[in-house]
Amino acid sequence: MSFILDARRQSGVVAAFGRYRSYIASLRGKMPPSAFDLASSDWYFDFGDHRCPHDAWLEQITIGESASGERGEIRTTSIRIRLLGAYHDGFFEFHYPRVIRYRLDMIDAEEGHQDWRYDEFRLSEDGHVIHEIEWSGAGDAARWVIVASDVEYKWHPLKQGG
Repeated sequence: MSFILDARRQSGVVAAFGRYRSYIASLRGKMPPSAFDLASSDWYFDFGDHRCPHDAWLEQITIGESASGERGEIRTTSIRIRLLGAYHDGFFEFHYPRVIRYRLDMIDAEEGHQDWRYDEFRLSEDGHVIHEIEWSGAGDAARWVIVASDVEYKWHPLKQGG
């Protein structure tokens, strides 16, 4: 089930965002707090807010595995995404500390990912955060789906005047 990323959004973006906002509100107390705070914030989908990821450019994605246990046999996958904000006045990072599964699909990588178009957070049946991201250039360039225990977000403004 998608809301913003659903093909129906083309016939009504405002309605799609309205359905999404209602869905997120219904997840209060069910979704991990960090993800809920991000998904329900007023600024996150405000394209005029410099912290909003819409139209941001990918700088880096890092997939890592930390190890524990006697032989390092207990593995935990994490993902960190760093983006240049649309206004080029700061960077932001998404960190998924414990990834359950992920899929990164890229149709044509020749010109990069281009712009972060839309994304949405959902909750899986087993209580994990689903973060689906749609990238776009001249056409659909990529779609990522990351399922994790939670998602953390940090904004790093660039210093003005030096």
